[in-house]
Amino acid sequence: MDAKTGQIGTFHALQNRDFRLLWIGLSVSAVGTWMQIVAQSLLVLDLTHGSALALGTVSAAQAVAFLLFAPVGGGIADRIGKRKLLLLTQSIMMAFAFLLGLLAALGMVRFWMIPMVAFGSGAALSFDQPARNALVTELVPNESLMNAVALQSAVFNGASLLGPALGGLALSRLGYAGNFFLNAASFWGVLTALVLMREAPAVVRPVGRLFDSVQESLTFVRQDAVLPWVIVAFGALMFFGPSPALMLPLFARQVLHAGPSELGFLFSAAGAGTVVSALIVASLGDLRRKGRLLLWSILIWVVALAAFGLSGSLGVAVPALFLLGAAQNGVGVASVTLLQTRVPPAMRGRAMSLNTLLIMFVRPLGDFPAAALIGALGLRSTALVGAAAVAITAGAIFVARRAVRDA
Repeated sequence: MDAKTGQIGTFHALQNRDFRLLWIGLSVSAVGTWMQIVAQSLLVLDLTHGSALALGTVSAAQAVAFLLFAPVGGGIADRIGKRKLLLLTQSIMMAFAFLLGLLAALGMVRFWMIPMVAFGSGAALSFDQPARNALVTELVPNESLMNAVALQSAVFNGASLLGPALGGLALSRLGYAGNFFLNAASFWGVLTALVLMREAPAVVRPVGRLFDSVQESLTFVRQDAVLPWVIVAFGALMFFGPSPALMLPLFARQVLHAGPSELGFLFSAAGAGTVVSALIVASLGDLRRKGRLLLWSILIWVVALAAFGLSGSLGVAVPALFLLGAAQNGVGVASVTLLQTRVPPAMRGRAMSLNTLLIMFVRPLGDFPAAALIGALGLRSTALVGAAAVAITAGAIFVARRAVRDA
């Protein structure tokens, strides 16, 4: 850290051994996850003859799992060792990927099986994500937290540069089964990292009943001057913005009339934006007004989604997706950092459950009506409606709530 400027190096948090192990392990696993995202989306379209509603149904199944389990996932993470919990959840998700590969290899996969696998994976992720995000706060000092959050964001989003391209290649060479098996194998990266990590320093753990501790965290967040409005703004973006897993396969098929290679390129364009954004945010250090980062990122996101909705070619869609990915990463990093720094350390797992609900419940929940709207109005109109809804919601919050602007 530079004592004069207060800035930290872009990769400063990686100086911490255990965070570095986690970051490398997640990098390997995230590539496999993106390979499966591409393959699973195309498999659903193949099994249902191009149904947008079927893609929305898979998202809705995962959303139900997060609704049921995410509220207690963070509470469990605050009560037990986060590393041990992650070993369990990562192993479960590896098993689901292997199961999907086995079903595809045997020619037994049917559409109804995919929402069931999505539900199971969503249940595991409901415990995995709060534990993973809260673990980071135990591995790095507070002044490196925003840097670490940005670098962790770069892992998954950066893998979207390589993962979709490999996914398209694997589909053409190995088929759906090979793609899913490769994702299952990629989980060994993070499992190995977790085994090699040292036990994190002990923190004060909540006592009493689990649901009382969850209620305690919700009350704390609700009474904060900033966090409720941050959650509403981020939640509006997650709900009204159709996910890439919904938009891009439909855009590739219906607008570009393209195959897996072009679809992988579209995913990679958004991934490139998130990588660049993550590195920029990581270089900012402990930014004083994170609310301003949140505001400007949402504004850029709105413009980018509208531009993508109006596009009809790769020449327009690719830069729009780049900006969309960059802006969404900025929103996510600002939101997570505010959640982590405005609650007590013993409550961070439960606070991260709210972030998990936003990303893993609200987003797939929004995909279901978005898919129906695409079927009725088309992809272009749906993207424009989503952009307008987010602009109105976020604009009202930032005009009326000075505390958010100054956070």
